[in-house]
Parts: sequence; structure tokens; C-alpha cells
Amino acid sequence: MHIHKFEKIWLTFGVGALLVFLTVLGVSAFYLGNQPPSCLATINPEKVDTTAPFNEPGLKKVEGKDWDYELVFVAQAFAYTPGTVEVPLGAKVKVIATTKDVIHGFQVAGTNINMMLEPGYISEYVTTFDKVGEYLILCNEYCGTGHHMMTSKIEVVE
Repeated sequence: MHIHKFEKIWLTFGVGALLVFLTVLGVSAFYLGNQPPSCLATINPEKVDTTAPFNEPGLKKVEGKDWDYELVFVAQAFAYTPGTVEVPLGAKVKVIATTKDVIHGFQVAGTNINMMLEPGYISEYVTTFDKVGEYLILCNEYCGTGHHMMTSKIEVVE
């Protein structure tokens, strides 16, 4: 069978690109240990209000951990609790969030914080707020008729 030289070039390019992709994926997954979150942290969605730390949402100073503060959010039908939180400038914060009812999004505009909140699971993200200002929290997963009103705010202050 005769294969045209341009077809050989494209086949070589395609196979080479596939090998590069699989090599990068393998090195990333197995050597560097990059894997998706395993959802090991779970919670009973019917008992969120009585389970720590979700029984007292908000910002709390912590000692002896790799972060300075824990910021706890609870999402439910068209609202986040708390509505507004003040965070000190330069603080390393672990954001911990869950939901009581349906799937919600948790996106902090202007940052790289973007989590999906699922009933029964706890989502966590560690970040540092380096700029003073107000950061709007939006639900980016459609959750019902009041979805467009589901917001909260993080105020970074000096």
C-alpha cells in the first residue's frame, strides 16, 4: 500500500502529539502526584447546621496549621451564610464550604477560587488575599429560580 508523503507527515505528527500528551499526563499523575480531589470529606446534608465547623459559619483564626484563618460558608437555596466577611490583607485562608440542598457553585470573582458545592461533600480551597477590596462570591451552577440573586461578599481590609 502506498501512502502519500503528506499523509505520512500528518500521521507522524498525530502519533507524536498523542505520545507527548500521554507522557505529560503520566508524569503529572504518577510522578508529580497531581490528581483530582477524592471527596474524602463528607457530611450529612440534613445535619449541616449542627455539625462543626458549619454550625458557626464565618472567619475564625486558627493556630498550628499551614493557614492563618478558616473561612466557613454554607450554601442553601439562593443564599450563602455568612453574607459578608472581612478578611485581613495578606492572610492565608482556607475556605471550607458545603451545601444543604442542591448543587451550587462557589466562585470568588477576581481570584482563582472556583468550587462546586455538592450536598454531602465538603469543598476546601487554600488561598492568600493580597489585594485590598471587595470580592463578590457568585453561584455559577444553576440552582433554581433565585439563582441570579445568590451572592455574598469577602472584604479584604488592612
